[in-house]
Amino acid sequence: MLMKIKFLAILCCYFLTHSIWAQQTIQGTVNDANNVPLPGASVIIKGTTTGSQTDFDGHFTLESNINDILVISYLGYVTQEIPVTSATNYTIVLEEDLNTLDEVVVVGYGTAKKRDLAGSIVKVEGDVVADKPNANPVASLQGKVAGLSVVNSGQPGQEPDIRIRGTVSRNQTKPLYVVDGIFSTDISYINPNDIESIELLKDPSSLAIFGVRGANGVILVTTKTAKEGKLNVTFSASTGVKYITGKPDMANAATFKTLFDEQLANDGEMPYDSYNLFNGDTDWIDQIKNNGAVVQNANLSIQSGNESNKISVGLGYLKEEGVIKNEELQKITININDQVKISENLKMGIGINAVKSDLPNLSSFGSAINATPIVSPYNEDGVYNQLPIAIGGAQIGNPLLSVNEKNGINDSYRFVGNIFAELKFLKDFTFRAAYSGNYNITKGRGYSPLIPVYVAESDEVVNAFGQTLTSVSQYNNTKQEFQQDYLLTYKKDFGDHGFTALLGYTTFQEYLENINGSVRQVAGGEPIPDDPRFWYLNVFPFGDQETRFSNSDQWDRATTSALCRILYNYQGKYIINGSFRRDSSSELPPATRAQNFWSVGAAWEVSKEKFMENSFIDYLKVKGSYGVLGNQYNAVNYPYLPNFQNGASAIFGVPQDVIPAFVLAYRNSDDLKWEKVNSYEVGLELATFNNRLKFDANYYNKLTTDLLVFVTKGSERFYTNAGEIENKGFEFSTTWNDKIGSDFQYSISGNLATVKNTVNSVFESGFEIFAGPTRTSEGFPIGSFYGYEVEGLYQSNLDIAASPPSTLGNYVPGDFKYRDVNGDGEITPDDRTVIGNPTPDFIYGASLNLEYKNLTLDIDVQGVYGNEIWRNWGNGSTFSQFNFRGARANRWIGAGTSNWEPRLTATSSYNRQNSTYNIEDGSYVRIRNVQLAYNFKPMSIKGLEFQNMKLYINAQNLYTWKHNSGFTPEAGGSPIEFSIDNGGYPLPVITSLGFSATF
Repeated sequence: MLMKIKFLAILCCYFLTHSIWAQQTIQGTVNDANNVPLPGASVIIKGTTTGSQTDFDGHFTLESNINDILVISYLGYVTQEIPVTSATNYTIVLEEDLNTLDEVVVVGYGTAKKRDLAGSIVKVEGDVVADKPNANPVASLQGKVAGLSVVNSGQPGQEPDIRIRGTVSRNQTKPLYVVDGIFSTDISYINPNDIESIELLKDPSSLAIFGVRGANGVILVTTKTAKEGKLNVTFSASTGVKYITGKPDMANAATFKTLFDEQLANDGEMPYDSYNLFNGDTDWIDQIKNNGAVVQNANLSIQSGNESNKISVGLGYLKEEGVIKNEELQKITININDQVKISENLKMGIGINAVKSDLPNLSSFGSAINATPIVSPYNEDGVYNQLPIAIGGAQIGNPLLSVNEKNGINDSYRFVGNIFAELKFLKDFTFRAAYSGNYNITKGRGYSPLIPVYVAESDEVVNAFGQTLTSVSQYNNTKQEFQQDYLLTYKKDFGDHGFTALLGYTTFQEYLENINGSVRQVAGGEPIPDDPRFWYLNVFPFGDQETRFSNSDQWDRATTSALCRILYNYQGKYIINGSFRRDSSSELPPATRAQNFWSVGAAWEVSKEKFMENSFIDYLKVKGSYGVLGNQYNAVNYPYLPNFQNGASAIFGVPQDVIPAFVLAYRNSDDLKWEKVNSYEVGLELATFNNRLKFDANYYNKLTTDLLVFVTKGSERFYTNAGEIENKGFEFSTTWNDKIGSDFQYSISGNLATVKNTVNSVFESGFEIFAGPTRTSEGFPIGSFYGYEVEGLYQSNLDIAASPPSTLGNYVPGDFKYRDVNGDGEITPDDRTVIGNPTPDFIYGASLNLEYKNLTLDIDVQGVYGNEIWRNWGNGSTFSQFNFRGARANRWIGAGTSNWEPRLTATSSYNRQNSTYNIEDGSYVRIRNVQLAYNFKPMSIKGLEFQNMKLYINAQNLYTWKHNSGFTPEAGGSPIEFSIDNGGYPLPVITSLGFSATF
């Protein structure tokens, strides 16, 4: 026993003394490859939280034991692990992280290192859009990319209005979408959770390879593929609720009665005498809204890869309710990517994206804004009330009836697939052949029932909208696209020279067929049943075949193209990019069918020069490019061939028959060409402070020439190439990444882009294009608002006498005082002028990311500044009697009572002219997204190994600072008629809870 005690004592002393001897103070220096100290580098003992940071000279001091592992990390550099030995001083060299500096991006028909390109390509990782409550992934890019304008809609399934670097045409603004190499006009069919990355191409150097489709920019989407040697299963789900914000201020019942009676008195009429029949005080917006609308997402992704086969499968389900009752979108998506390595030099692959959508019956708040509040939704018997005959009854249906009784079934099926083979030969050559198809069918059936409504004035129940017969409608729209790509790539490094060349031939074909029709019930027969089984045109015996009406629309077109691109660099610092494409289109006349597009770009990576050694600048590249891009979009297909339209009819024969005649819609134009955009860009990319600060700046100029304009001149009607539009501006983006200690890191980023849009010419001097309240004319921005400038209100007859006389109609005190713009001493139509610009002076966004241990907080802010909105609701633009905006309570009722809100009148048209009274400030700042997440450490639950797990709460559109009186300051539209607020739909706040797990 004594011997055992002595042995244990000796053993304890040995381990104690050994431990004391093993623990030591170590110090060292962390440098980069150029022997420059790295201040702020993290030095942590692996498996613990014990650690230190390097000082300004890259030095650190730490207590450690022999055989401990030091983990040294620094942003932008490869993390190293170094074992502790008996040495007490260490010099550690960190290598630059090539994954950061040599980021590979997707370009047209291939990939390339970003540092080898002369253009502006912005890469957005898929996780940015994966956990946001947006059915369309592009909606989540709002405020994320300089130069990208995203105007979102709050309606389920609606596509955002997208513009990249301004409006370059009067016919189309949408960019080209390319999903895994497949051309598309939208990406609504893509599940955001299936996206690996999104690249945005903005400059001529990267866009010219797309030729006639490149003018509006290109958005490239790459879906997920499996990684070799891994089996990953990821499941994610989220549930959110929506709430409307920015509710317009409308008159309640009491205010309405006051204003309406005053208006009648001003127009010399007696007060309304039927108020006793209507005792409601209805907020129609509240009646039809669906606060608490649900958004649900569930997604499953399975990825498995080995040396010979990589397969990825994604399944998704989305259910989204609108903020108006009875709106609901449901989508089921599937994504499959499979690549098979047949031999060392040959691989094949297949990709499939499929979606089945149950589309919503969409409504708007327009009728709820206009409907008078003095009516209750139902009478005492539960029958819908009709609005008062004299107060909108003939123009507006009961808003709640319109929402509740909307009947229709709308479905969409889309299948996008591709198959490819890729062969490597002669060491440096790669040939790729790809075939893809896009099949999209949208079909629907609608039913118009007989809905009883109560008419208080006549004390009777009648059918709504004067309808006496039930009816059904049916439509079927089919679009097919087929694409072939044959690409030969040569890639070779010759010492200091890097060279990549691409040759390609591609074809693209499109087919469209639309068929629609309707039929009414047999007069005097049984109503068509309110049952979807009977909602077909051949409904028998209920449908009257004599009333069956059908119509169709169809077209097809094709493009063949030859293309090439060269990427060259010398010593990785002198870069030249060049591309060329020749497109031939079936939509153009034979003489001008083929057109050429090209670009050249150059860049200099200054930071690789010897004189930049030991500089505080880590990376600096200056770049520039010039090119000619194309825009094939037009209002009609085959614009050089005239369509036919109905002409005068004639009577022939016995018995006499009426024979319809058709005439040419416009004359032939045998020399039409596609619009061209001459574009150039100069810019720089900078990284400094040990890659913690990154900054990009670009100046761009895009001049669209040969605009496709439809001209009506006297009796002549034709298409021609004429006119120019110029867009120019600056883009800035910056990011700061840093760490504080071992547990906290943060990132701050921001971007800002300016755009100045000018129409240099339209057709000929004085020629203008009108669309609603907008005018497109020489010297002004496209789609400018046009009308009279309001200087105030006439306060008295003396004020009228002292002002220039007006030829616009009769006016009295309390009416608008329009400005004499041309100074001719009177107010005439010649005093109309540009009164607002729908294009913002600049758009911007900012993001903050905070990470502390397992917690992350992301905050995104975005906004626009300097544009105007046209308020197209509650503005007295119609003689129909609608509800009053709340601001009308401040109307003019005598001298000095108001200098902006005119007197109340329904009979005078003087105040109904398009004017600055309709203009509102479109600038806004929005907290676009806030997400708080907790990331669990890898764990095992009942034998199931979780690689990562994330639980988060997300708030979108949390708050908006705005100046307009409508729901939202965002309003898209066509190229020549946009930023018009019709009062129809809000952008809701969406609060969601979600999680994701990978095992």
